[in-house]
Amino acid sequence: MTRHQPAISKGIDWSLVGIYLLLVTIGLTAIFAATYKEGDPILQSFIRFKTDYSKQFFFFIAGAVLAFFILLTDSKFFAATANLGYVFGIFALLLVFPFHSDIKGTKSIIKLGEFNFQPAEFCKIFVALALAKYLSRPETDFSKTRSQLVAAAIALFPAALTVLQSETGLALVFFSFFIVMYREGLPSVILLTGFTIAVLIVVTIVIEPDTLALILTVLAAFIIYLFRRQIKRRKGILFTIIFLWALCVGIQRFAVPYLFKNVLQRHQVERIYDLFGIDNPYEVKNEELTKEELKKKKESSTSYNVRQSKIAIGSGRIFGKGVLRATQTRYDFVPEQRTDFIFCTVGEGFGFAGSIILLSLYLLLLFRIVTIAERQRSTFSRCYAYGVAGVFFFHIAINIAMTVGLAPVIGIPLPFISYGGTSLLTFTIMLFILIRLDADRQMVLR
Repeated sequence: MTRHQPAISKGIDWSLVGIYLLLVTIGLTAIFAATYKEGDPILQSFIRFKTDYSKQFFFFIAGAVLAFFILLTDSKFFAATANLGYVFGIFALLLVFPFHSDIKGTKSIIKLGEFNFQPAEFCKIFVALALAKYLSRPETDFSKTRSQLVAAAIALFPAALTVLQSETGLALVFFSFFIVMYREGLPSVILLTGFTIAVLIVVTIVIEPDTLALILTVLAAFIIYLFRRQIKRRKGILFTIIFLWALCVGIQRFAVPYLFKNVLQRHQVERIYDLFGIDNPYEVKNEELTKEELKKKKESSTSYNVRQSKIAIGSGRIFGKGVLRATQTRYDFVPEQRTDFIFCTVGEGFGFAGSIILLSLYLLLLFRIVTIAERQRSTFSRCYAYGVAGVFFFHIAINIAMTVGLAPVIGIPLPFISYGGTSLLTFTIMLFILIRLDADRQMVLR
């Protein structure tokens, strides 16, 4: 008689499971290296769950249990409950407003005893599933503007709620779901428009407003001159150029100042200007701040954080200083070296070689997810896979870029590496739902 393969292992992509285990191991090692106190009994500290690395290990065990049950779940369950899950995610986000705890300037966390729960993190799972569900409906015609607006609303409504919870960095992650929409036929002109607006905002920061307005005017006049013959035949071209010029000037003269004064928080504006090495024109003078505000401003100086992060990464050289021999991260010279700046802990402890290995694992993870996405028969599975890829890519790229000074510090974790139970569980659940869907890739889900 032939032995049947156990149901839980049938069709499972074990390469993804292996990459996941390697990344979590690196994360636990990095958190241990940054937070271990000399003389503490290692084994006992892990068992008691009092230290950061022991708590992370506890959440890894919890994530492994959840992963096991996800692999036992019928793939149809995720498609069938996608909309219900989205409603639950929005409800959890709304619960934050009356029950949140103000922790390090964010109002997005609900404290549950010893642990912090951040609904905005978990909501990424529900958005990925709900968006996949909507795009896979037979009646959804994504070439129509209405369908594109509905899909955008599914992704951006949680982002708006997250912004209201003073968690702008995490809110930006929801824009990664536009990668899914682009794969499913979103016109590239929409992404190009978004990219152009982002570039205009950056240019507005680095160039004096009157000078930039003059440059935009000269550029518009030059374009009108180039298309003068076409304009004679079609007056609409002229009106389009004038409209775009007025829109650009309006963004740089009114929209950007309003954004920096009324939408973004003071420390977020400071982080953006710190990135470009420019004095913040919206900065409140020190004499107008209270002593407590002045203290917080000094402690949250991102230029100091990034500078210390660069020193830590550079001091690791080729092969690093060793797990417990790193000085910058071991002695708290780098703020948040176990969470947002965990990459500098890896860089100092394991050096350039260790950093390259970590980046290679991430590239392999992303490549594997995209490969899995393209082999799906089900639109639902493909859209969900691209949603996972988009979220992972955004977190990886922005987190590493901000630790080396190439992006503003927006406070998002590095997947599977940064300390944080909600973050680790979220990424684990997202990945293993994908693994479960891929195991049933011959099935067409709706």
